[in-house]
Amino acid sequence: MPTIRPSADLRNNYNAISEFCHRYDEPVFITKNGTGDLVVLSIEAYEKFCGKAELYRLLEEGLAAERMGDLHSVEDTFGDIRARLAE
Repeated sequence: MPTIRPSADLRNNYNAISEFCHRYDEPVFITKNGTGDLVVLSIEAYEKFCGKAELYRLLEEGLAAERMGDLHSVEDTFGDIRARLAE
């Protein structure tokens, strides 16, 4: 169940919101005049979210390349990686 708080809580109960976000690694949804307005996350949760989004983007890029027939052997791929690391 999502945690929903009014915007006034950002000012009046910031520490409680911050503690919740860090303790439970969950977002807090902030409303303004009864309507959803913001989502508050800890930096760690935000970085994890961004990392997952990047992973999904890279996986989709790989699947699209596969659909187009743009395939490379494992040996070639690791050879390219080793060459880049040696630069």
